[in-house]
Amino acid sequence: MLTTIEHLKTIIEQNYIRLQLIPESFWSDRREPSKWSKKEILGHLVDSAHNNLRRLIVTQYHQGEKIVYDQDRWVASQGYHHMPSNDLIELWKLMNHQLIRTSQLIPSDRYHFTTDIGQKELENTSIEQLIEMYIDHLQHHLHQIFGE
Repeated sequence: MLTTIEHLKTIIEQNYIRLQLIPESFWSDRREPSKWSKKEILGHLVDSAHNNLRRLIVTQYHQGEKIVYDQDRWVASQGYHHMPSNDLIELWKLMNHQLIRTSQLIPSDRYHFTTDIGQKELENTSIEQLIEMYIDHLQHHLHQIFGE
C-alpha cells in the first residue's frame, strides 16, 4: 500500500502545478448547462477527498460503517462554481495531503478492514481498495478538467 500512497503523492504534486497554469476564464466553462464546470469538478474532488478521509479514519475503528454523500448536493451547497480557482486548487491540494498523511499512519494490519461506500457491489471495500479506487476516481476527473 505504501507504493499506492507514493503514487497518490506524485499525482497530487504533478497536477497541482498543472492546475495552477489554467487561466481563470477556463474554470467556469461548462460543456453543457446541466454539467459541472471545471471548478465544480475540482470541488467534487475536494468532497471526494473529504469523504474518503472520513472513511479511512472511521474504518480503522468501525468496520462496515456506511459512509456516503450526495455529490450533486455537496457541490451545489458549497458554491464551488463561484470560488476563486486559486483557493479551490489550494483546498484540493491540502485535503489530499491530509488524506495522504492519514493513509501513511494506518497500521498495515488494518488494510483489510472494510467500509460500505453505499453501492451494493462495494459494501465491503477494504481500506487498501478504497485508496486504489480513490486514485482511479481522481485521475478520471483530472482528465476531464484537462480535456484529456
